[in-house]
Amino acid sequence: MKAAPTRTGIYAATLAGLALSGCASTPPVVGPVDTSVSPELGQQGYAANLDETYIVRAGDELRITVFREPDLSLESVIVSADGAVSLPMVGPIRVAGYSLDRIESDIEEVLGSRYLRQPDVAVNIVDYRSHLVTVEGQVTEQGVYQFAPGTRLSGGLLLAKGLTRVADRDDIAVFRQTENGLEVARFDYRAVSSGAMIDPVLRPGDRIVVGTDGLAQLYQDALRAVPVLGVFTNVGL
Repeated sequence: MKAAPTRTGIYAATLAGLALSGCASTPPVVGPVDTSVSPELGQQGYAANLDETYIVRAGDELRITVFREPDLSLESVIVSADGAVSLPMVGPIRVAGYSLDRIESDIEEVLGSRYLRQPDVAVNIVDYRSHLVTVEGQVTEQGVYQFAPGTRLSGGLLLAKGLTRVADRDDIAVFRQTENGLEVARFDYRAVSSGAMIDPVLRPGDRIVVGTDGLAQLYQDALRAVPVLGVFTNVGL
């Protein structure tokens, strides 16, 4: 019987792909911070919900337990940049891109074929280190923050200690790098707070910008074509 995955902790990893121009300086990395998941706002839509199955990423910290075999177990191991962990007597095994159940099965298969009869393996998340979000613009403390899976836009803003008194609450942009290129969605924070607009689940590498006047002209021009609908749109950049 497998142990239930431990979904606590928050994690940091290298942020890439969203270093857009127009920032005066690189915000500091801050963390770890425990951010509660906002309750569902009753509106189904793009990026409104979190996928139930967590997929391990490079930088995550895992605990690998082989029951009754302490010499084969690891209390803590970091997923390398190439997506692998090194196991005692086994060597490197790929884990990035897989669910915890898949990783458990893969390790059991390797151990069963080489060393043990009916091995029983549990893999747990110790620290989510691959989830980083950049928050900048008209917020109290700009920075690059670790966040827990399930954190939403509202939670990301709380990591930065909230909006400033002069913040453009109807001018919040979330930039997201996808396999199709850079995408952006615009949000009205008042509508998000009231439940009239989705409070989207953040993804690793997202960049939240409050008040877009400070962005480079290229991105300001792209945003003008994006309506405030809370739907991610490819901006062709």
